[in-house]
Amino acid sequence: MTMTRVAPARAAFPALGSTAVVLVTEPAALPVAERMLRADLAAVDAAYSRFRPDSELMRLARHAGRSARISPLLAGALAAALRAAEATDGLVDPTVGRAVARLGYDRDFAAVRDDPRPVPLAPAPGWWRILLDEAAGEVLIPRGVLVDLGATGKAYAADLAAGRIAAALGCGVLVSLGGDLATAGPGPPGGWLVGVSDDHRSGAPGDPTVTVPAGGLATSGVTNRSWRRGGRTVHHIVDPRTGDTAPAAWRTVSVAAGTCVDANAAATAAMVRGEPAATWLAGLGLPARLVRPDGRVVTAAGWPSTGGS
Repeated sequence: MTMTRVAPARAAFPALGSTAVVLVTEPAALPVAERMLRADLAAVDAAYSRFRPDSELMRLARHAGRSARISPLLAGALAAALRAAEATDGLVDPTVGRAVARLGYDRDFAAVRDDPRPVPLAPAPGWWRILLDEAAGEVLIPRGVLVDLGATGKAYAADLAAGRIAAALGCGVLVSLGGDLATAGPGPPGGWLVGVSDDHRSGAPGDPTVTVPAGGLATSGVTNRSWRRGGRTVHHIVDPRTGDTAPAAWRTVSVAAGTCVDANAAATAAMVRGEPAATWLAGLGLPARLVRPDGRVVTAAGWPSTGGS
């Protein structure tokens, strides 16, 4: 997603393998807002990056099968992932990490390479196997389970950072991480005007724009993160039921919801669900825009038709 008209002040920088953007309605607040976001994302990277062997999440492997103490940040991120798994009937599952790694996404995406070897598929062990006591700051992850917070981790960070910055500075805030965005505080008059695109880094002529008065907006898709494995094209959205890439019913799915976590979980689950996704999202009352591989657009639950498709 790209923003076509934004609040008066904006800062952007690389983070978490993507681009972080912070917008504030008070220009004087921008330097502090940027510093706060940078600090939050550095903490997130140290807490639950799957590509840092020294991250708190990866160090949990030493405690596999035993209860371990964890930071409030990691506990909150795990709790958000488990709630998303339950809400999507397991179509978004944080235990999908080993399946994603088997497909070749076992390092930062910039370093992923094509591989002719066949893929040894296996379903995810199941999110219910993770035993989390968020209040106590303790978690038990069974042996053999590799946790991947890719479907909710950035969204959780966006929600957390937007809320923290708005509370500290008393202004409207929008935080976008790789195009998945969260808002907090009083937004600009009429809401935040946001462009929706297959690629958050660069829009295209005819990309639609929508107004986000509050809450979150997220896009899940296969346009940017795909590679070749075992003689076929694979991507980073995995069906936990099979351990294989999700069906190719949709190129991207964009969803608006009360939080970025809810929006991102619904968008990812819709990609995994395939053809029935539009009906499922409509039943949940979540405004959504679904784009087929050939570019045809399907909308659900009142996604606005003005400003583009």
